[in-house]
Amino acid sequence: MARQPFRARIELVRGDLTRERVDAIVNAANSSLLGGGGVDGAIHRAGGPEILAECRALRATTLPDGLPTGHAVATGAGRLAARWVVHTVGPVWPGEGPQLAERRALLEDAYRNSLAVAASLGATSIALPAVSAGIYGWPADDAAEVALGTAATAAAAPALVRFVLFSTGMHATFAEAADRLDLDAVVVG
Repeated sequence: MARQPFRARIELVRGDLTRERVDAIVNAANSSLLGGGGVDGAIHRAGGPEILAECRALRATTLPDGLPTGHAVATGAGRLAARWVVHTVGPVWPGEGPQLAERRALLEDAYRNSLAVAASLGATSIALPAVSAGIYGWPADDAAEVALGTAATAAAAPALVRFVLFSTGMHATFAEAADRLDLDAVVVG
C-alpha cells in the first residue's frame, strides 16, 4: 500500500497571535529583525526584550545584512506562551506585472521555510499570521490562497498549522480561500 503524504491539520481562527498557546508562532518581520509595526511590533511588545536580544545576536553573527525575503529563522519566544518565534520576511506587493510571479514565489517561500524551521525545532503546533497582507499590501484573497496552498503541500510542517487572523474580514477571506482550494480546514469562529 502506498504511503500517504504528510498532511498537517489546518485551522483558521480569529484572534490575537501573541496569545496563542502553540510551540511556535510566526512573526511577519522586516529584514532588520529589530522590530517594527503590525504583527512584528505586537510580538516584540508581548514577548519582551529577550526576543530583540536574540535578534540582535543573529544580526551580529549569522545575519549581518538582515534576513532575506522568503527566508526564516527562529529565536526563543521570551514571555510569549509559545516556545519559539519563527521570523520570516514576506515580499511587498509588486502590483500586477512582470514581477508578480517572482514575488509570489517569495511569499510561498516565506511560509514553506517558516513551517520547515518550526518542524526542524520539533514543534508540533504553529500559529501564523497573514504574511505580507498588512502594510506590505498583498491582496488578502491572494495572500490567503498562497498561505493555505503552501501549508497544505509543505513537505515539512508541524502537525497543527493554525492561521490566526486578527480581523473578521481576513478570517472570512481565509475561509473562502480554503473552500476554493477544497481544503479540509477547520474554521473556528
